[in-house]
Amino acid sequence: MSEDSSALLSRLQQLQCHFTWDLDLDVSPKRLITRTEIDIEFYQSPYKGAGCFYSLLAYFRYLQDQREEALKLLNQSEETIRESYGDESEKRLIVTYGDMAWMKYHDGDFAQSQSYCQRVEDILVKYATGSSGSLLPEVYGEQGWAYFKVSRSSISKAIDCFRKALEVQPHDVEWNTCYAVVLFCGEQWVLENLQEDEESQAIKQLRFALEINPNNAALQCSLGAKLGAYKKYEEAESLVKKALENDPDNPHILRHSGKYLRHQNRLDEAIVVFERGLKRGDQLSSFNYQLALCYKQKMIAEERRRRFSNREVRKWRRICISHLEESVKRKRPFVRAWAELALLCAEAGDMSRAEEAFQKCLETLSEVEEEKDCQTIHQRCGDFLHYHKKNEAQAIAHYTKGLLIPQKKYNWRQCAKKLKQIADRRLAKNRGDGEALALLGQVARAEGDRKRAAFFYEKALNCDKDNEEYLSALCELRLELQGSSSD
Repeated sequence: MSEDSSALLSRLQQLQCHFTWDLDLDVSPKRLITRTEIDIEFYQSPYKGAGCFYSLLAYFRYLQDQREEALKLLNQSEETIRESYGDESEKRLIVTYGDMAWMKYHDGDFAQSQSYCQRVEDILVKYATGSSGSLLPEVYGEQGWAYFKVSRSSISKAIDCFRKALEVQPHDVEWNTCYAVVLFCGEQWVLENLQEDEESQAIKQLRFALEINPNNAALQCSLGAKLGAYKKYEEAESLVKKALENDPDNPHILRHSGKYLRHQNRLDEAIVVFERGLKRGDQLSSFNYQLALCYKQKMIAEERRRRFSNREVRKWRRICISHLEESVKRKRPFVRAWAELALLCAEAGDMSRAEEAFQKCLETLSEVEEEKDCQTIHQRCGDFLHYHKKNEAQAIAHYTKGLLIPQKKYNWRQCAKKLKQIADRRLAKNRGDGEALALLGQVARAEGDRKRAAFFYEKALNCDKDNEEYLSALCELRLELQGSSSD
């Protein structure tokens, strides 16, 4: 590397942009491109314009080695920012110019790269922060949005960025809205750590953001969904209704509002919302899947009530299967849709299609990114193998994988329940079934009952004295119990 290029690289490394933020993607760039294109279409950013999304999309295109397209998007980013912010554009262009400097450097155009570096440096001199370690709020904002979009594991970084922006501009509409959105997505749905009538940090921020941005549908929908989880249904209902009125064609609003209605078991209303999203014909593949879940809930409700004949249940099942078939045809189908399709086809007696869907589910399982989705799929696969293939060993393997994912909600409880049922049934036939005892030990350990887990593993080891897996689990549990007693 020449002295000039080495000096240029040093300047580039001082820039604040997508190339220097160490963005840890937990999703493929191709997937992020699709998501960002949808966001651009609907301005799903709290920013006034889509400039930040064009620069982010440019970075994803660069990662896909689509440099010409990336450069066009950066030019579009500059144009959009200038249109949106006019005389206030310069501070908003720091990240775009930084990305452009890096792009030109990678293309070997050092002169243009230096030119963009100089533009950034001139802006920073003009709008000095007064501290070498702090950034302009506009840069914190775009950095926070980038962290938020590329990885769920980076949400804490995104929260920190928007918090820093708010330290400088505490009543800014954009930063408060962004902060509320990332808190909403990052906050776990838990109530046990809150006192009665106490509201979580996300709810408090969503309320404040709505005070200064009262017609923002994304904020209304997010707060409605959160309040629904806290069983504050009357206020939640009003907010979801307002969100649908304020942005009736936005696929994100339709999806979240429909899911809220489905969770409230208001299936006919949810179906209307999801069908509205389906008519848009956009790239989101979730509407068919959500409709399938609605009809599945209808089917299960009728089975429980036994009000209608099996013919009525078969009708709902057919509609459900039809929507799942449409969902898996999409460019990026949900793996969960394959799992649901396998189960429902098996219930309908179409084992050929069920087996095909099940195999497709297993083939694409490695593409699943979120733990809760993996857990759902393992639980569904376990059910398919247990009830329809009568393959207990493989069913146990899937239930166990679901159990070991630390998302202790409905599907986790189902995995634990099925493993206990299998173990209890086997022990009723043979009290010396070491594998069944070990299963109970594993479930107890996952439930946090180490003493009970050690009890079962000890009994399992008595049945199979040479089993190293049981011995290792028992030793670990004894050490954990000793450690907790000494504390």
